Amino acid sequence: MLLSVVIPVMNERDNINLLTARIADALEGVRHEVIFVDDGSRDGTPAEIERCARPGTRILVLNRNYGQTTAMAAGIDAAQGDLIVMLDGDLQNDPHDIPLMIKRLQEEDCDVVAGIRAKRQDGLLLRKAPSKLANWLIRHMTGVYISDYGCTLKLFKSDVAKNLSLYGELHRYIPVLASMHGARLTQIEVRHHPRHAGVSKYGINRTLKVVSDLLLMVFLQKYGQRPMHFFGGTGIILFLAGLLINAYLAVDKLLGESIGGRPLLFLGLLLVVAGIQLTTTGFIADLIMRTYYESQNKRPYSIKKQIVI
Repeated sequence: MLLSVVIPVMNERDNINLLTARIADALEGVRHEVIFVDDGSRDGTPAEIERCARPGTRILVLNRNYGQTTAMAAGIDAAQGDLIVMLDGDLQNDPHDIPLMIKRLQEEDCDVVAGIRAKRQDGLLLRKAPSKLANWLIRHMTGVYISDYGCTLKLFKSDVAKNLSLYGELHRYIPVLASMHGARLTQIEVRHHPRHAGVSKYGINRTLKVVSDLLLMVFLQKYGQRPMHFFGGTGIILFLAGLLINAYLAVDKLLGESIGGRPLLFLGLLLVVAGIQLTTTGFIADLIMRTYYESQNKRPYSIKKQIVI
């Protein structure tokens, strides 16, 4: 079995020497490859990786900064291992937890092992508190009960990782994406260390991104293959509400009431128009979904295994 260790890095030059040493020590006796994905570093990180790298290391240098999700996707695409583990490049994750995660995956015969940062070494106000709130929201809105969505340290079977379809900034929702593909998930507590060197790339400004991506994930999870059920259902309700209001006003008009300046008239017309627009949006979204699958010969399902007798 080959293990692929995928490490997205950006401006982590001062962490590379110790990181490569820890990985080599932690995975001694485990057949593995290490894939560093440099996401537009400007501090000489690729040169430092080249200087410190052990045999079996590959460096993917992206031509600009694309973001952590894209860097992860590039590393996963390049990985050749049967198992793929994601690791941060700032030394806050501990490579010595990887063998324990492999053991857990084999014992429970699952597809993904997610890390839970025990005794997290981050600031309370700007990191821990927003993270706890985000984790609570994601768990309750998606129904995927992972304790720590923000922990990068995750172990996957290769077929699961390569079907995640990572883009944008969806790396926070990897457990949800894996669950949508039918993967079986488990968790394990992992160590968490203070940042060794460099500065964090995360801040409180990512809160709105997390919330907007969460709405997208909930939509994809519930209506990704049937968008008409979302847009059409909402559109029909609004359209019928508008018709009822307009019918009521029509009766008033027949009884001699003046309805030209009544706000209720504008509301009724607005609901009818909005209902028509949402319903037609549902038709278009459904056609786009069908085109996505049929034009690329994709299937809305995946077969775990086939048994021939």
